Amino acid sequence: MDNLHTGQLVAVIALVTVLLRGIPFIVFGGRKKTPAFITYLSNVLPYAIMGMLVVYCLRNVKILDKPHGLPELLSVGAVVLLHLWKRNTLLSIALGTIIYMVLVQAVF
Repeated sequence: MDNLHTGQLVAVIALVTVLLRGIPFIVFGGRKKTPAFITYLSNVLPYAIMGMLVVYCLRNVKILDKPHGLPELLSVGAVVLLHLWKRNTLLSIALGTIIYMVLVQAVF
């Protein structure tokens, strides 16, 4: 790929990103009331996405082989406890990831 093609590709990606971010403000902005279905989705989707991420992260855990899913269990427990304690999603996920990596690399 030459520089012109790369620049065009970046420009198209930037344009699509700006349009996708701006369309909701254009469609639902101003004095129009947000449809009930969109409001419902905004309340439900974050929890559904987090559930899907948990399933995706734990799908290949082999509880019959050593270490029997112990690093994953400890990390998930740490994330839950951190979130209940601090109520900070980013902190919970970051520290849970660090705990998992330390357990996998150094302990198990």
